[in-house]
Amino acid sequence: MGESEPDRVAALQAEVHQLKEAMVSHAVVDQAIGMIVALGRVTPDQGWQVLKDVSQHTNIKLRNIAELILIWGRRGDIPPDIRAALEDALDRYGPTQVPGSEEK
Repeated sequence: MGESEPDRVAALQAEVHQLKEAMVSHAVVDQAIGMIVALGRVTPDQGWQVLKDVSQHTNIKLRNIAELILIWGRRGDIPPDIRAALEDALDRYGPTQVPGSEEK
């Protein structure tokens, strides 16, 4: 026998909630990548790699790293271990020279 109407409604509400969470998470990650791109002078693909790298090296979920980066952008502070992992990742993926710093 099939699900009852209230069970179907509850299942659909749970699915909608999960989809909303995924959309918010995706937006947070995209915004963090944008900050990494701007601050680190890297491509969006490199920004994604940096984000994944920091997540793996700190053993913190990628979305949580993205949230910390956005908070850093708003408040100017970031936990030292996250900053160190971010700097290391940018060293690995970022440009070898900052644009505009060439000798004249």
